[in-house]
Amino acid sequence: MQRQIFTEEHDAFRETVRAFLAKEVLPYYEQWEQDGIVSREAWLAAGRAGLLGLAVPEEYGGGGSDDFRYSAVLAEEFTRAGAPGLAIGLHNDIIGPYLTGLGTEEQKRRWLPGFCSGATVTAIAMTEPGAGSDLQGIRTTAEDKGDHWLLNGSKTFISNGILADLVVVVAKTTPDGGAKGLSLIVVERGAEGFERGRNLDKIGQKSQDTAELFFDDVRVPKENLLGERDGAFIHLMTNLAQERMGIAVAGIAAAEHLLEITTRYVKEREAFGRPLSKLQHIRFEIAEMATECAVTRTFLDRCIVDHSDGVLDAVHASMAKWWATELQKRVADRCLQLHGGYGYMSEYKVAKAFTDGRIQTIYGGTTEIMKEIIGRSLLA
Repeated sequence: MQRQIFTEEHDAFRETVRAFLAKEVLPYYEQWEQDGIVSREAWLAAGRAGLLGLAVPEEYGGGGSDDFRYSAVLAEEFTRAGAPGLAIGLHNDIIGPYLTGLGTEEQKRRWLPGFCSGATVTAIAMTEPGAGSDLQGIRTTAEDKGDHWLLNGSKTFISNGILADLVVVVAKTTPDGGAKGLSLIVVERGAEGFERGRNLDKIGQKSQDTAELFFDDVRVPKENLLGERDGAFIHLMTNLAQERMGIAVAGIAAAEHLLEITTRYVKEREAFGRPLSKLQHIRFEIAEMATECAVTRTFLDRCIVDHSDGVLDAVHASMAKWWATELQKRVADRCLQLHGGYGYMSEYKVAKAFTDGRIQTIYGGTTEIMKEIIGRSLLA
C-alpha cells in the first residue's frame, strides 16, 4: 500500500539521510562493530548534515521542527541500513525533549549548541544493577549540600555511556519519597568522581557503546538540576511515549526490510531442483509475514501522525511498541529459518538483524510492561 503520511519535504530529508549513511556510516561500520564504539567524527558529521536536534529551536542550532515524521524517517533509514550503533534516535527523541522542555534558558544556551553540532554526545542513566523498569528501586542518591548536589551510586546498560559528554542521571533526592522522590541531575564529562566502567559486550548492536557508570561523591552544580526537584517521575512518564514510538518505528521498518531480503532470497535459492519460492509452505510463510507487516504498518503510520499532532496517548504508544517489536522478533526468526544454514552466518544481513533486533522487546519498557499499561487502562 502506498504510504500517505509523508510530504515532499520528508522525502527530500530521506534522501539526505540515505546520502549520509552511504558516505559517513556504512564505509566505517564494520570497523565500529569491531571497536565496540562509533567514531566521534560520525557524530560531528551528523551535526553538519542537520540530523541532530531536529526539534531544537533554531536559535540554539537545531532544526526547529517538532514534526515527528522526520524522526520516523531517520529511524526507518538507519534500521534498513543495519546501522543502529550511531544512536541518533536516543540523542534526538529521548534526551532532546528533556533538555528543550525542562531546561532553563541558561542550560539551553550551555548545552544545546553542542547537542546539535555533534560536539556533545548525550546519554540518560536510569537503569541500575537492581532497578530497571521499577523506578522505586533506584538507589543512586543526590544529596543537597547547599551550593551543590553530592551524587553517589551506579548505573548499568547505559547507551552512549562511553562517548557521552552529558549524562542525565535519575537520582533519589528525597530518601523516603519512593518514585516521587527522584530528580534529574545532569553530569558533565570530567566531573571528579564520575567514572565509566566496562563497555559491555552485547550479543548485538556491537558498535553501540553500552556502559556501566559510577558516581563516587560527585559534586554537581546546583544549576545542573533539570526540571523540578523530585519531579523526575512525571518528567520521565511525559517523554516515554516518544521513546516507545521511536522503538516501534524501527521495529516495523526492520520487519519490512527482513521480508524484502527473504523474498529475494527464496526466489534465488534452489532446493530439489527448483526455487524455494515454488514451495507452498514458503509462499504461505511469506504471505503471513507480508500481511502482518501491512496491518502493523497501517497502525504505526496512524500513530506517527497522531504523535506529530500531539494527540498520541501512552496506551497507544505502548500498543505500538509491544506489537511492532514482537512482530520484528517473529519475522527475524522466521526469515532466518528460511535462509537455512546461511541465515546463521554473520555475513548475512538476516543474522545481524536477528541479534541486533533482539533488544527491541526489552529496552524502553519490556513487552510485559507495555501489556500492563494497556491492561490497567482498560480494567481500571
